[in-house]
Amino acid sequence: MRLSSILIVLTGFGVAGGSVYAARDYLEAQAQAARDSGISTVSVLVAARDIPFGQLIEPHMVSSMDWPVDAVPAGAFTDPAALLPIEGQEPRRAMRAIAQGELMSASRVSGFGEKVTIAQTLSENTRAMAIKVDAETAVGGFVTPGDFVDVVLTQGSSETLRAITILQNIRVIGVDQDAHEENDAPVVARTVTVEVTPDQGQRLALAQKAGTLSLSLRDPAAAEDMPLEAISLNDLLQIAPPEEPAPVEVASAPAPEPAPAPRRAITVRRGGVVSMEEY
Repeated sequence: MRLSSILIVLTGFGVAGGSVYAARDYLEAQAQAARDSGISTVSVLVAARDIPFGQLIEPHMVSSMDWPVDAVPAGAFTDPAALLPIEGQEPRRAMRAIAQGELMSASRVSGFGEKVTIAQTLSENTRAMAIKVDAETAVGGFVTPGDFVDVVLTQGSSETLRAITILQNIRVIGVDQDAHEENDAPVVARTVTVEVTPDQGQRLALAQKAGTLSLSLRDPAAAEDMPLEAISLNDLLQIAPPEEPAPVEVASAPAPEPAPAPRRAITVRRGGVVSMEEY
């Protein structure tokens, strides 16, 4: 590795570490200011270190901090006995990544001995669904849990080849067997698990059978795009569709002349002379 690359990595670690300590110092300063001003405070439990998704909550991972009584969020732990297990009891687990200095709350941890799965990270009325991918269809392995992607379907061959964006702004909740959002290391995955609504899940299942799915990494803060029309290979190469031949006019046969009306005749006898007269 080149010296410049090493310096960039070390600088990144330094900035990240400095941000954590700055946040902790800020919270401690706020708590001290509250104590100095005579505001009633209560001791709340916070993460003493970064706790990854699924990690067991152990005593050395938790510390306490004074917090204004009126500003304590709902579900925050104030009693260590409510968060940490007693002897012989299974510990809780982190249901999401908890950064150092964050409040420990009921929404962030599981019950005692409760198993933590991806399903617990899903939003209301959503599903987890896996997509088969490779290096080319998964942004070269740079898609990680927590990213947002668009899903593009490509189908057909040669002149019939076309592509269309079927889903937009979809959250990635797992890459292969990894669901840790703090893991941002690139990896060439075989499956990517995404969070979809039941309707989106049906579209995705059908699309996987119809052609090849590709993921397009996007900015999570960007607004959802308008629906996109399908684009074909001819559109990409700017090839105009062949002109349809003008319809050939076929001369119609002349209408047949009407048949003459039948004539009627009567026989007339005048004396001994017989004659035929038409009418």
